[in-house]
Amino acid sequence: MTATAVKSTGSGTAPGPVGPVLRKRRPYGTALGLGTAVLYLSLIVLIPLAAVVWRSTEGGWDTFWAAVRTPDAWAALELTVGASLIVALVNVVMGTVIAWVLVRDKFWGKSIVDTLIDLPFALPTIVAGLVLLALYGTNSPLHINLAYTRFSVGVALLFVTLPFVVRTVQPVLKELDRDMEQAAYSLGASPFTTFRRIILPNLAPAMISGAGLAFTRAIAEYGSTNLLTGSIPFSTQVSAVNIFGRIESDDTTAAAAISTVLLVVAFIVLVVLDLFQRWSARRG
Repeated sequence: MTATAVKSTGSGTAPGPVGPVLRKRRPYGTALGLGTAVLYLSLIVLIPLAAVVWRSTEGGWDTFWAAVRTPDAWAALELTVGASLIVALVNVVMGTVIAWVLVRDKFWGKSIVDTLIDLPFALPTIVAGLVLLALYGTNSPLHINLAYTRFSVGVALLFVTLPFVVRTVQPVLKELDRDMEQAAYSLGASPFTTFRRIILPNLAPAMISGAGLAFTRAIAEYGSTNLLTGSIPFSTQVSAVNIFGRIESDDTTAAAAISTVLLVVAFIVLVVLDLFQRWSARRG
């Protein structure tokens, strides 16, 4: 008996399948998982964000822009975005250097340093502000008083955003094929040329992604900046503190308007990062 049955026809024979026909099973598990993920994401992220945007335009666009363009709110936005950009650029350099040291160098206490990198992730930011205030405040054991100055904004943001570039660059650096470096050295390339032509192009996507994540994290920081900077209006007050002050004053529409601006800025940065990663993946 063959695997097919022969059916007689007037012109010859034609094979036909024997046994039950297998039906394509529907991916119920996939549909259930997708539905659960979308529902959870909607409840936790999408619906609250939509509520904030809706509340910001409750009084119309004139009211929205009036709230954003008030002198104290605009000054806080300028300081927040400007300081976050500077911090992201500093983190690109120093975060890459730290990742390089952790991957390529061997020294005593390396595992301790590697663990400390994640400390800003675990430490409440209000505690981070207290630590920074004790270290760089008026009674600093280092005799460095940075408290209540614009420079303190950058210090606070550097502390809370340091891990983003390090943890983004570190795994890429570990997987980097060192044979390419050895080949470049054997052809007479200098260490600087090898880094610029071989290593840096491979690390650039991770560096940019880490910087983008650090930027979006910095524009939302509240706890550490509130303590270390003193939140002085028109001087050291960041947007998160300004928003909180408006909520305390029962001006939730203005608070929602400023929050929406930060949300749009963060969303644009994340979209640009995603497009850049897709372009890098296609480029190979």
